[in-house]
Parts: sequence; structure tokens; C-alpha cells
Amino acid sequence: MRPDQIQIDQYQPQLAEKISRLNELMATLDLPDAEIFESKASHYRMRAEFRIWHDGDDMYYAMFDSNDPRTPIRVDQFPVASELINELMPALLDAVKTVPVLRHKLFQVDFLTTQTGEALISMLYHKPIDDEWFAQAQVLNEAFPHCHFIGRSRKKKMILTRDFVMETLTVKGKKYHYQQVENSFTQPNAGINESMLSWALDVTQGESGDLLEMYCGNGNFSIPLARQFDRVVATEISKVSVNSAQLNIAINGMSNIQVAKMASEDVSAALNGQTELPKQLVQAGMESLQPNVVLVDPPRAGLDADTVELIRKVDRILYISCNPETLKSNLEALSSTHQVERYAVFDQFPYTHHIETGVYLVRRSSV
Repeated sequence: MRPDQIQIDQYQPQLAEKISRLNELMATLDLPDAEIFESKASHYRMRAEFRIWHDGDDMYYAMFDSNDPRTPIRVDQFPVASELINELMPALLDAVKTVPVLRHKLFQVDFLTTQTGEALISMLYHKPIDDEWFAQAQVLNEAFPHCHFIGRSRKKKMILTRDFVMETLTVKGKKYHYQQVENSFTQPNAGINESMLSWALDVTQGESGDLLEMYCGNGNFSIPLARQFDRVVATEISKVSVNSAQLNIAINGMSNIQVAKMASEDVSAALNGQTELPKQLVQAGMESLQPNVVLVDPPRAGLDADTVELIRKVDRILYISCNPETLKSNLEALSSTHQVERYAVFDQFPYTHHIETGVYLVRRSSV
């Protein structure tokens, strides 16, 4: 998303157009009225990545048009990014410009911020970084006491303090704390993330028994939802995310969640009886789990056929989707056994064509 594509005063029209396109796509499905969750029009994005462009004595943040990848678009402020990112952008450049070892061959800066005022700043270089870089980066870090700095060059990563931030989300009046690690997946729009979690709690209100969650990430959904279920078994393939999920479960004081490191395809194959139940699932308590609800939050490719068949066996399905097209395909496959009871639209990515949706499906009474 380039700065010239952002027109804050046009937020409502662009959202209306996005919903209109979504309605047209989903017109053949039997869906209830959509619950619309709007984003803030500006300063909603908690992370941002910028190239660094060097022009003589000048250097500035830059983005590129996919149709013209060689011409930089200067970015002095980025209104969709958090207020903290916008504060840090000029201050960081001013601090780096006068330090040759920090400035030389710096080609990218990534920001990850939180609602609680923390920032993780990754500085990427087209040169080896060494002890001299680390010493100057320590001086830089002292000038930004609420920030954590990381240096990266080919096959090398140098961490000044730590490579994560701690985020706090408020969901239905309760605060939840999450470790968010550099380069691991986290929801970029914190406000919409809180809306998604609140909606998930709302649609599952009154449910009980067990919850099976696939694609659990760092425990984003698992932790609030665990308050409404007896047990939660969650699966995730990323080792970094699994480690964060286990930490987040502990710091939030949850004792009824078990996480297994497994790909969703392998989980589905095992639970569909195509393979033996692996020890990761046995250790997580899957043998005795009797899920009343299954939660899936897949990547853009959606659910594979085996996973669709697996979740078809559960009475209630909570499906969070980042791709309406694959969601539509999966819903068509599930329509013979389940119907959509709740349907939500979350504007996670304003000023882009991307949109997040959520559906809550219940087994048809005739099945």
C-alpha cells in the first residue's frame, strides 16, 4: 500500500465498495446479514516495513510501485501506521544519518509496535554487521529506551535486548497479554483484532465442552476462548508461534490449553483415520477430546479437502478467513451438513482490496 493510495477522508466509500464486491462474490450462498466491524481510518496498523533509499547525503524511507520497481516513492509519514511508528520514523533516521557504521548499506527498516508503547525495530543491511555495529547500536538503543533493536545481514542476526514485544489486548473488559516475535505472524490491526476476539466470544457464548483449534498462531484466539470451554487442543506448524503460544498461555494463567506442533494436513489425516495418531496429539490429549466446536483460521489458500471433511464431523465451526474466495469454496463444500448462523466482516486492511471475514456454522437439523 503506497502513501498516495491512502485517502483517509474516503474511508467510508472505500469500505462500502469493498463490502459491495464481497456481497457480489457471496451472493450464491445462504448467509445471514453481515455484522460489519469498521477499522479506525488512520493509525491502525501496528507494523510496517520500509526500504531505505540513499541519495547522496540524504536518506529516506521508500516504497515502490509494483509496475515501476526501480523508482522509489518517498515516505516521510505513513498515516495508516501506528502513531508510534510515525513518531519513530524521523527520529530514527536523524539518529542513524550521523553514524557511518549504522547508515552504510542500510537498506530496510521494519517496525513492530504495540498498543502499550513498545517497539521492535529491525535494521537490515547489505553488508556484514559486526562488533563495531553492535557497539554503535547499543548507543542508539539507549537513545530509544522503549525500543528493542535487531540488526540483520546475510546469515547473521544481532539482538540488542530482545526480538519480541509484549502486546496487551482488551476483549470484553478483560486484558490479555501476548508475546509477538519478529517476523512471526500477528494480526496487524490491533483494534480489529480485538473486535474479532470479541465476536468469537460472542458467537460461542453458552457453548461448553471441548474446543479444537487449527492454525492457532501465538494463541491469539485460544486464550480468550479457553474461558468458555472445558479443554482446548490447538495446533500450529510454526515452531516460533508454538513457543509464543505456550508462553502466552502461561502468562495469562490458562491451564486448560494444550498446543501441538503439527501441520493442519497432518492433523486432519490422523483424525480422519488415514494415519496413526502421532505422539504430539496424544500428548496434547487429543485421544479423549470431544470437540463441540472447531476453530479454523487458515492462510489465504483456505482449507484443504481433508480438513473440510474433518471439521464436517463437528457440530459447530468457527471459521476466520483472510480470503473470501477460498472461504466461499469451503462453505460450498460444507453446505450439505452445516449452515451459517453468524457472518461478520472485519476491515483489517483499509485502503486495500483485502478483507477479513468470520462465519459461525451449525450442523443442519436434518443431518
